[in-house]
Amino acid sequence: MTPTAHSAPNDEPPLRLAVWSGPRSLAAPLMRSFAQLPGCVVLDEPLYAAFLARTGARHPMRERILAEGEPALDRAIARCLAPAPGARLIYQKHMTRHLPEGADLEWTDALTNVFLIRDPARVLASYVAKGIVPELWELGIHQQLEMFERASDILGRACPVIDAEDLRADPERALRALCARVGLTFDERMLSWAPGRRAYEGPWGAFWYDALEESTGFVGPSAPPAELSDDAAELAEACRPAYRTLRAHAL
Repeated sequence: MTPTAHSAPNDEPPLRLAVWSGPRSLAAPLMRSFAQLPGCVVLDEPLYAAFLARTGARHPMRERILAEGEPALDRAIARCLAPAPGARLIYQKHMTRHLPEGADLEWTDALTNVFLIRDPARVLASYVAKGIVPELWELGIHQQLEMFERASDILGRACPVIDAEDLRADPERALRALCARVGLTFDERMLSWAPGRRAYEGPWGAFWYDALEESTGFVGPSAPPAELSDDAAELAEACRPAYRTLRAHAL
């Protein structure tokens, strides 16, 4: 019998799985992995257009993202909570930096929140490979920690945390552990996929998802990151205390 994405009866509401990460943290492959599950609806960074509209950030493909996305934050949040007839799982790929500082997070209490982390040095190396050195706030790690602490306090136990390097090293083990924590049945189809674009992926994929589009599954452990410039290394160290705190809760 083929496992289903969600074992609950069809008349129950779908599981709204929100995976909060920083950039360059294997979030896109994890999204594609869960998208393999039957009955899964994917929301790829549904708050991105609202972030660009609010901040004026000059990101690649800004105008197209604004045109195709929802620039009003309240309406973007409403989309995250909207009914999805027939869906068993609503997978939401989120970047913590897309939320305003001091934002009311009460709406996230309706979600099953997961936190995807990655060693800051590897994150910065991936950025530098794209010719970009971000600002500290763009990495989202401190926002992740704040959200994790709040959500865990409400939940009464630590929210699931998954480290991108654990996912790369042993994807089946990591995915089985994550599925068990959030009430899903692991499906071997999560381990591989066909290359190419997907209709659910945001337009920014043309700039950021080049490796994803060529992939057919999770690759093995990362090579040691390239030596960082002084500026990038300083950013990585500024993120490390928050990363270590979250890492202590990794599955």
